[in-house]
Amino acid sequence: MDGLRERKKQQTRVALSWAAIRLVVERGLDAVRIEDIAEEAGVSLRTFRNYFPTKADAIAYRHLERSRQIADELRARPAGEPLWTAIREAVGARFALGADEGPGGGPGGGHGLPDPEWVAGVRLMVTEPALQGAMQKAAATAAQAFAEAVAARTGTDPGDLYPKLVAASVAAAVGVATEHWLRADPPVPMAPLLAEALDRLSSGLPEEEQ
Repeated sequence: MDGLRERKKQQTRVALSWAAIRLVVERGLDAVRIEDIAEEAGVSLRTFRNYFPTKADAIAYRHLERSRQIADELRARPAGEPLWTAIREAVGARFALGADEGPGGGPGGGHGLPDPEWVAGVRLMVTEPALQGAMQKAAATAAQAFAEAVAARTGTDPGDLYPKLVAASVAAAVGVATEHWLRADPPVPMAPLLAEALDRLSSGLPEEEQ
């Protein structure tokens, strides 16, 4: 029963986070109330408050959840697989599962071309000053979860330099790929950007030939 209860709680968290992102992308942050998010997710305002203190926390949760899923994917990769191959596959798997999603959870990620209106909305959303604190907090928690997965795979301690450096580097690569995806004109798919960013990182970022 405890496992079922936790799964239902997790489903509610995810539903609220997706609802918050969809509404904010469509309307803008200031035009969305937490009452709107609760209604969109089909729950009460009290339920929203039980899960998230603010709409910013609800939005940031999507990033945290995906990062935790990537860490879980990394742990599940074959033991003999090289670390950076496993990382690329783990990251790619989570984005491929949402082939119709962008980084914000909407149309146009994966291998498909993004919806320009959705991309424009996500671009505005991620620059909202009111979201930055919640996003930074989520990013720190996500980095710790990924460092723990790297440590487990490499036989190191999560507090060691190496797993923390790998986690920070992967987060930076995903962040740069996402920024490029948001600003590309004409629009481009997300998956190839992620693959290229991680390939360059794993090869040591050699200088490009002029």
